[in-house]
Amino acid sequence: MKKMQILALLFSPMLLLGCSHPQPVAYQPPPPVITADQVARMGFHDGFEAARRDVAAGRPPAMRRHPKFRNPPVPPMAVVDYRRAFRRGYQRYLHPLPQNPPPPGI
Repeated sequence: MKKMQILALLFSPMLLLGCSHPQPVAYQPPPPVITADQVARMGFHDGFEAARRDVAAGRPPAMRRHPKFRNPPVPPMAVVDYRRAFRRGYQRYLHPLPQNPPPPGI
């Protein structure tokens, strides 16, 4: 009985300490905050490129078919702004602005 108590006293610090080598802790910084300007720029660019690919492939224009329009790569709060910008970019490719607008007053 005395031996068991002595062994328990000797081995109890080992049980309490657990593993003797340190465990690496993985730290990942929080994702960067996306501003409304970045969301609009990304949506416009993605819409423009989607329209360009549709025209190059000879497909009829349909922005709702594109995965980035259906599932935007932005946080849920920015989905509406992204889709609005995507729509503007898509339309801008299909209906470009005139190269040399007439001077004002004519």
